[in-house]
Amino acid sequence: MQYYLIIPAHNEAQHIALTLQSIEVQTVLPKKIVVVNDHSTDETESIVKSFIAHNPNLILVNNLSDSEHQPGSKVIRAFQKGLETLDENYDFIVKLDADLILPPNYFETIISLFKSNAKIGMAGGFAYIEKNDAWILENLTDKDHIRGAFKAYRKVCFQQIGGLKPAMGWDTVDELLAKFYGWKVVTDETLKVKHLKPTGANYNKTARFKQGEAFYTLGYGFWITAIASAKLAMMKKKPLLFLDYIRGFWKAKFANKPLLVTEAQAKFIRNYRWTKMKGKIFSSPRA
Repeated sequence: MQYYLIIPAHNEAQHIALTLQSIEVQTVLPKKIVVVNDHSTDETESIVKSFIAHNPNLILVNNLSDSEHQPGSKVIRAFQKGLETLDENYDFIVKLDADLILPPNYFETIISLFKSNAKIGMAGGFAYIEKNDAWILENLTDKDHIRGAFKAYRKVCFQQIGGLKPAMGWDTVDELLAKFYGWKVVTDETLKVKHLKPTGANYNKTARFKQGEAFYTLGYGFWITAIASAKLAMMKKKPLLFLDYIRGFWKAKFANKPLLVTEAQAKFIRNYRWTKMKGKIFSSPRA
């Protein structure tokens, strides 16, 4: 199977060389790699150029955008800029962050997953962060969710969900839409990806309301949003974030923000979320 990588990068001089080195030693190499230098003010561009010298499949795209970090929208607009440079002669496409170290067999394993079942539309591993000189699971989501830092999409699935949406919540709505269209989303616990910069490290103060807005635009409704907000705030060990998320939800609702999904998709998403929540409650281990 042939695959393309798109790597949005904003001021990633500290990490991007390690990411590109981990790609160079993959047991199955990508057909094309596009790094989108997204208005970096550090040495990101020159570091990428040093890799181009010995990697003809590596392409650098310079993108001028707002330098302020905007959760969701900025990174996906950069991704879309990279996508514009590519043809459709691939089997799957990958959105990859520029602060990762992939295990050498990462994409060989992803290929095996896609080949094992034609209904697998998305696949990925798990993020690990360094803490007290050890690499531990970055446990911010359920284990059936693929982190936005390293998402692989089968081409037909990617096209059917309409690509990636430039808004916070893009890396949740993609999976929900994939399931709406009957695709499977698969994770592999053997694929341990080193995440060099913890999630949310660059978020500014106003971004904390964006999560609640994202829950609204996903069509969750208030009660699912409240449960999801409480869970996420506790997983981040910052309980007061719950209030920010709820405030963000109501701000989006009163502003009549457009949803990222259709009414039919929103109904499917709510039913899916409720079913999943009930399943967790009633599947608790018996004494």
